[in-house]
Amino acid sequence: MLLSRSLTDRLRTQHEAIEILIEQTDKDRLLLYPAPGKWSIKDNIAHLAKYQPVFINRIHKILLSNEPVFESYRAENDPEFAVWQGRDLQILLDTLYADREQINKLIADLSYTQLDMVGVHKKFGRLTIGQWTEFFLLHEAHHMFTIFQLSNNTEL
Repeated sequence: MLLSRSLTDRLRTQHEAIEILIEQTDKDRLLLYPAPGKWSIKDNIAHLAKYQPVFINRIHKILLSNEPVFESYRAENDPEFAVWQGRDLQILLDTLYADREQINKLIADLSYTQLDMVGVHKKFGRLTIGQWTEFFLLHEAHHMFTIFQLSNNTEL
């Protein structure tokens, strides 16, 4: 499988928009919970930063196993997520950037055969590593849109 230019460009740069989305956002607003049980902007960033190592581990398992099966990742079920929520925003962003470099190298170094290796998502079925990468980016984009909404919603 050949990865599209769109995918590789987004993988390389999409996360960089997070800082742009929040650069004019008041510090108090970054911590504001929009509703009971909903995440703040900082929580969304913590989730994105925490999920990247999960994604890296999943790719390694796919490379080492025959069609491993993965549950949907739920931050609420991850005992480490609360620790990530408590981290300083700049540390989260620095971690996000560092881990993204690792993801970019990991994906870029894969052969076409490796990109076609499959991991099974309990909800979405059999996905090649290329499809897992697209899924990863769509998930990230969803949270980035949430960050945009929380940063700019004048009704909050």
